[in-house]
Amino acid sequence: MSLTIRAKVGKKRVLVIPKRAAELLGLSEGSLVKIIAFKDRMIIEPIRDAIWLSIHGEKVARVTLEELEGESIERQREYGE
Repeated sequence: MSLTIRAKVGKKRVLVIPKRAAELLGLSEGSLVKIIAFKDRMIIEPIRDAIWLSIHGEKVARVTLEELEGESIERQREYGE
């Protein structure tokens, strides 16, 4: 789904992302975005954190609880030394 919306750049070049666009992208206050600027256009992309990706992201592997716990114990030992 795509959405085209006009927005106005405000004081200090602040750009307010319209509500419909923010909802479509899953953005809320405090969300991080990446801005890619070209000579005549820009692209604004959400930066997803690990929690968002774990809930909404594409699943590419399966990890068991035992594997996760084993990795955690191993890392704790490394930091403890």
